[in-house]
Formats: sequence, C-alpha cells, structure tokens
Amino acid sequence: MNNITITNTEVLSDNWYTLRKISYQTTDRAGNVTTQSREAYDRGNGAVIFLYNKQQGTVILTRQFRMPTYVNGNPNGMLIECCAGLLDAHNAEDCIRKETEEETGYKITHVQKVFEAYMSPGSVTEMLYFFTAEYDKSMQVSDGGGLAEENENIEVLEMTFQQAVGMIASGDIRDAKTIMLLQYAQIHNLLDR
Repeated sequence: MNNITITNTEVLSDNWYTLRKISYQTTDRAGNVTTQSREAYDRGNGAVIFLYNKQQGTVILTRQFRMPTYVNGNPNGMLIECCAGLLDAHNAEDCIRKETEEETGYKITHVQKVFEAYMSPGSVTEMLYFFTAEYDKSMQVSDGGGLAEENENIEVLEMTFQQAVGMIASGDIRDAKTIMLLQYAQIHNLLDR
C-alpha cells in the first residue's frame, strides 16, 4: 500500500479518551485506489517498567481492577501487572519514575529503556515505552498504592522472579506488557548474579 490519504475523521466518542472513525484512500500494488474506514482509539502513549532486585531474586508487580478484563471473562477483574502509566505531559522516563513512586512507593534512581512497542495496533494508537530498573529497600519512600484523587486502589506485590514467571504458565499473569518484560528479563538474564 502507498499513497495513503486520510479523507475524513469523525470523533465517535471523547468521553474517557478519543475514539475516531478514520476514512482513507490507498493505492495497492496493481494501482487500484480503494477507500476504507477503521476505528482507532487514542488514549495517548504510555510507559511500563520491570522492577527487580538481583540480590534477592525478587520483582515488584502490582494488582488492580481492570474493567475491560472483567467484561471479557476475568471473574474478579483483577490483573497482575508491571507498574505502568500514561505519559501525560512527561517524557517516558520522567513518567515511569513518577508512576513507580506513586504505584509502588519506590523512588528509583536508574532506569534503562529496553524497547518500544505498539500493544494493539489493529485498534489502539498507543505506543508503550518499556523500561527496567533495579530496586532495593533503601529506595522505598511510601507504601505506594496509587493516587487517591485518581481512585487508584493498587496492591503492591513483591515475589520471586521464578514465582512471577510461573504465574504466566498458571494464567495468574495475563497482561501482555508484563509477560513481555518477564520474558525480556529471562532472555537477558537480568536476575543472574
């Protein structure tokens, strides 16, 4: 496909984030021009971080209610995840430092960007920036749990890396970004001493 021209954009909803219906024309390899329409949900870009303690062999994850999972078969709607958040006005590194402190209570010092990925490119515009960081108890400045004014009710979980990896196979971890970071940590031996 080439010569992509957007011909119309219609806002279907701007209640929480923005859902648009986008019509466009494109030319295929044979030179035929076609018109198509797709809906795209724009919730902004985000950042996610894998927090690990190499000495203890532990990781910090969060558990919180996710309505879309509840309506799609997750019996209690709770999801175990790596700490994450939307970028807002911050760059990805500043965002993930802020989110880490709000959600987990840890004020991390050094973060390492490892990759970027579109998480659901068939319908959502979001790009996620993936980070890793080591933590230790000296970095804990609060209990975490998220911001009350954002109605966040986040449970902070600390477990061994092997427990977390095992939770993928058991189905207790079903969040794509978390699975990706756990597998990244395995491939790159992040917790090897």
